[in-house]
Amino acid sequence: MDLKEKLITSFMVFEDRVDVDNYVHDLRSEAIKIFEEKGFPSKKDEEWKYTSLKSILKEDYTVFPKDENALDYNAVRKYFIHDIDSYKIVFIDGKYSSHLSQTTHDGMDICLMSAAIAKPKYRLVIENYFNKASGKDSLSSLNTAFSCEGAFIHIPKNKLVEKPIQIVHFSTGNESAIMLQPRNLIVVDENSHVQIIERHQSLNNNPVLTNSVTEIFTNKRAIVDYYKIQNDTQNASLIDNTFIKQEQESVASVHTFSFGGKLTRNNLNFYQNGERIDSTLKGVTIIGDKQHVDHNTMVHHAQPNCESHQDYKGIFGDSSTGVFNGKVLVEKEAQKTNAFQANNNILLSDKATINTKPQLEIFADDVKCSHGCTIGQLDESAMFYMQSRGIPHKEARALLMYAFSNNVLSSVKIPEIKHRITKLIANKLGVRIGFDL
Repeated sequence: MDLKEKLITSFMVFEDRVDVDNYVHDLRSEAIKIFEEKGFPSKKDEEWKYTSLKSILKEDYTVFPKDENALDYNAVRKYFIHDIDSYKIVFIDGKYSSHLSQTTHDGMDICLMSAAIAKPKYRLVIENYFNKASGKDSLSSLNTAFSCEGAFIHIPKNKLVEKPIQIVHFSTGNESAIMLQPRNLIVVDENSHVQIIERHQSLNNNPVLTNSVTEIFTNKRAIVDYYKIQNDTQNASLIDNTFIKQEQESVASVHTFSFGGKLTRNNLNFYQNGERIDSTLKGVTIIGDKQHVDHNTMVHHAQPNCESHQDYKGIFGDSSTGVFNGKVLVEKEAQKTNAFQANNNILLSDKATINTKPQLEIFADDVKCSHGCTIGQLDESAMFYMQSRGIPHKEARALLMYAFSNNVLSSVKIPEIKHRITKLIANKLGVRIGFDL
């Protein structure tokens, strides 16, 4: 039995475990039919032309973990941004950990998707927002079919959330191979502001496949800062599907830092549904060995006087592979759009590969849009200049690569995250820096 057949069969078992009388039931049933029809994407699909899932689909994944597993906080402390006070929503092998979580809050709703789906008090929010942004592609539909656990966050009007919210998913490796499908729903009402940090982390080298979906809704004048830290083990693969719907005058930014994992695919989709909206998509990728990272982005400009800014940096060593497929769609009504898109890459090895395809589809005639990509190597003259002034070769190389990615780091608004990412970059580049985390 291949993985597709196993999932379709497992859906029947899953249906027996959840409430078939709630609103989400019909959505699940429709979604599994879409997945059954489409199956897993292949390289025949244009958007998956440079990313093959064959190597990760051959594992015999456990779909439902058998037991609840506990973790000691000290054993996983290093994976949190622990030098800031924050709310924490923690999952272990797909199940909520009350021991590691800290969700005591004031004036907002932070709970589990399973609780939000089941409780009448959240019914209106679920019906208005759940599955209203995610696409009908096969992997998002697969997640919808099995949607049960994940983070539900509802920020009411005029609320400044004083502490960041950390969402952390741990895989213990107690199963020989496991597939996880977390589902997050984040609704930020008018004039509110929230910062969220997300991480998926395996704790040993057993194969893990995570198919995650996050829906984010930023209502009028809301502000959302979202940070993804991807630094997993060599046998962990992540397909991350994030959908963001923005209303008038809202500001949303997503920073993605991809440093580890076997295969990582980031599908990031922004939908602008009002005027004077600002969308920011930035990322830094530093990988080696045979790692593969694929960024697939889309910004849909549907109304006038809006902006979007995309800036992705990639550093690829050994036999690693990078993919960037960025699309900006400007509708006829979206006059005065200002859209910027850039993808810059450095190849450190003759065996490293980058496939980049920035795209603009513009149907308006009064816009300012630009896109571009570069692929190159380190500047030898800059290397010579630094070494001639006493900087060793290794440190000079690392400084140039850090400078290359620094303009992405400069827009990070949480100092502790910038601190952590700087340390992770230094570790990836093989140099020491003068502070600890």
